[in-house]
Formats: sequence, structure tokens, C-alpha cells
Amino acid sequence: MWVAMSCSVGEYWRRPRFEGSGIVARTIAIANQKGGVAKTTTAVALGAAIAETGARVLLVDLDPQASLSYSLGLDPDSLDVTIHDVLVGRVPIGKTIHQLAEADVVPSNIDLAGAEAYLLTRTGREYAVKTALEDVEVHYNYIIMDCPPSLGVLTINALTAANEVVIPLQCEALSHRGVGQLLETIEDVRRITNKHLQVRGIIATMYDPRTQHSRQILEDVGRRYSIEVMQPPVRKSIRFAEAPRAGKSILRYASTHPGAMAYREIARSLMHEQQRLG
Repeated sequence: MWVAMSCSVGEYWRRPRFEGSGIVARTIAIANQKGGVAKTTTAVALGAAIAETGARVLLVDLDPQASLSYSLGLDPDSLDVTIHDVLVGRVPIGKTIHQLAEADVVPSNIDLAGAEAYLLTRTGREYAVKTALEDVEVHYNYIIMDCPPSLGVLTINALTAANEVVIPLQCEALSHRGVGQLLETIEDVRRITNKHLQVRGIIATMYDPRTQHSRQILEDVGRRYSIEVMQPPVRKSIRFAEAPRAGKSILRYASTHPGAMAYREIARSLMHEQQRLG
């Protein structure tokens, strides 16, 4: 059973909360080409944690597997319009937004794999997501994009549209090895499509402080790549697997759980950095 409550997407522009604020959203890509490192968990939890403070948050599902959409209670197979329809030019992004209990969501489904193939044939394909978000960015404080586990055209689109990248990293050697490749891609994006893109930091996920291996990976990655490892690390817990089945973030499913508290602290760090920079 899917439990999300959302307004009709056709009502999007008539909702009072979307009166223009004059604010341009801070846009964050959650990226790592390795699967299973908690990208979706991180995107959902950070979005929910920031929204808890009263900020306006839009989550954008850029993965054809639609894990973010499912995790917040939407049924990807029953959606009429998704980010796929935006990227192939059928509808503006505002028509796809669902206003859910924890944040607003632009959902995805398996059709997005077709949009990826379509974009490969288009001029300026790297800018499709950036152009789409321009229609709504003044209505939000934060836009958080969940990237697919690849360095393909959808991830490049997210990096081109983003102000910052946050990299979830599972504390094990195979996950560690992929960070260098991602950073090379980020440098290419800086050089060609988005010279202002910044790497905000790494979030250590599925961390087990009892093992020397996890501790060593966590210590090594920040030193090796000169990237901030955001604190605290997010410890491994079965609650992270249970929350999506309930259609909730970890913050709403188990509000006082250490994992929920960790993501709240990381979200505060993200927001404090924006306030510091003005």
C-alpha cells in the first residue's frame, strides 16, 4: 500500500505556498556512481530534515529505478506524469510536482530510461534539467536531486544544474575506489558546463564503528581527496530499510533514531554553510 498524500499536480500553481519569494533555490546533487551506498536514503533524509526547519524543499528523482518516489509513498507505476515527461518536452516541471507530507517531489519511473536515450540525441542535452528547474527555483529554498548509480547523461544533467555535490560513501573499499572517478567527472563538468559547481562533502553511510575497516576508510577518504567528511557518520541500521516500505523518511518513521538525528545534524551543517556564505 502506498500511503503518500499529495495534491493534484494540476493544482500546483494555485497553491498559496508557491507565491514567488524572490529566492533562488540552492541546488544540491546527491551523487555516487556506485549503487547501494544510500544515495536515495540521503536525499530523502536531508530533504526531510531541511523541510522540518520550515524551509521549502523540492526533491527531484533522477533515477529510472524511482527509489526516491517509492520511498515517499508514491507508486511509480501509476503516475501520469514524471520527470521523464519534462525532459522530453511534454509538460513543464510544475505539472509533475507532488506536495507530500515531508517535502515536494518530482517523481520518476522506468520511463526515465527512455528520456536518457532521447537526451543523447539532443543539442545541449547536459542542460535539460537545469532549464526545467528554472521554472520553479524561485519557489524553493532547496532543490535536492537524487542521481542514478552511473555517470551517464542524467547524472551529468544533475551536476550541471547543481550548486553543490554531496557524495554518500559506504565505508568499504569498493565504494571508496569510485570516489576518484566521480571527482574526475565533476572536474569535467566544471570545465565544460558548470564552472561554479562545488563538492560540499562526503557523508559516511552504513558506518559500523565497531570495525577497524570502517574507521580506516573514513579516515583515508577525506585525506586522500581533500574533501570534508561531514559529521556525524550515519550508522548502519535496519530502520533505513524499513522506512521506505512505510513511505516515509527515517525522520518521520523513527524520529528519535540515531540515524535520523545524524541526518538532522548534517542538514544543519549544510544550512549553516549557506547562511555563512550569504
